[in-house]
Amino acid sequence: MTTHTIAILGGSGFVGSRLCARLARDGHTIRVLTRHRDRHRDLLVLPTVEVMEGNPHDPAVLDGFVAGCDVVINLVGILNERQHDGSGFERAHVELPGKIIAACRAHGIRRLLHMSALGADADHGASHYQRSKGRGENLVLAADGLDVTTFRPSVIFGPGDSFLRRFAGLLRITPLMFPLACPTARFQTVYVGDVVECYARAIDDAHTYGHSYSLCGPRVYTFLELVRYTARVAGTPRLILPLPDWASRMQAEIFEWLPGKPFSRDNYLSTRHDNVCPEPFPEVFGITPTPLESIAPYYLGGAGERRRYERLRGRD
Repeated sequence: MTTHTIAILGGSGFVGSRLCARLARDGHTIRVLTRHRDRHRDLLVLPTVEVMEGNPHDPAVLDGFVAGCDVVINLVGILNERQHDGSGFERAHVELPGKIIAACRAHGIRRLLHMSALGADADHGASHYQRSKGRGENLVLAADGLDVTTFRPSVIFGPGDSFLRRFAGLLRITPLMFPLACPTARFQTVYVGDVVECYARAIDDAHTYGHSYSLCGPRVYTFLELVRYTARVAGTPRLILPLPDWASRMQAEIFEWLPGKPFSRDNYLSTRHDNVCPEPFPEVFGITPTPLESIAPYYLGGAGERRRYERLRGRD
């Protein structure tokens, strides 16, 4: 196996930290760029990982970061912006990929792997998030002189995720009844380990050049089903109150202005289209997607559910 020097933007995040550990096992030399180096001791202990501090939007910083690398991976993405006009999404999802392309060309780096999103659509996306993700994906796929592969995952789950764990936390502090916006929105959640493995296997696979791959798990869930499952597995039984569309929209309008934007108008608009893959998991990677139910009980805090799964596993 060929080993590479790989620059990962977004390498300190949920997917990125796991990708670093996976690529380190293969012996690759990895660079990660972050604004706060001291917050990522989990990466600092990996023997082939170098963590650099800096702003990826600064062309000079980006230039120094990728110099000497032969592969660049861009995992940078945001689900909400500080602004309310789409400019934050544009900066993260379109302007940054343009700067990455320029840096790759300046240093003769041909291989670029890029994180897009299921539902990304430059022209018809319902939200700023979907449209900006679509423009960024189109930009990198059209870049002359680069061998590009892009990935379009559905909502990603796994230990440390910001989706199921977030709702488990909200359920714990919500007494009796939990009002749920957009309950009929559909998702095909995908395991972070499967996403990471696709990146690792794609690096040297020329068959993936120029392609975009949708990544989903084996089952489709409504939002209501996912939250009810989370409540049961986390041991926090609550009455989940499905909100009608008008109330979901009103909740988004209010939460848009709360600290941290727990739910925004852009999030609401993104749920207007199902987050479901149009085809099976890509055969090129040789991966059977992992069911949510085989992973979630081990990190959502439901001791009883974990014991039940352990008993079932003991019957094998």
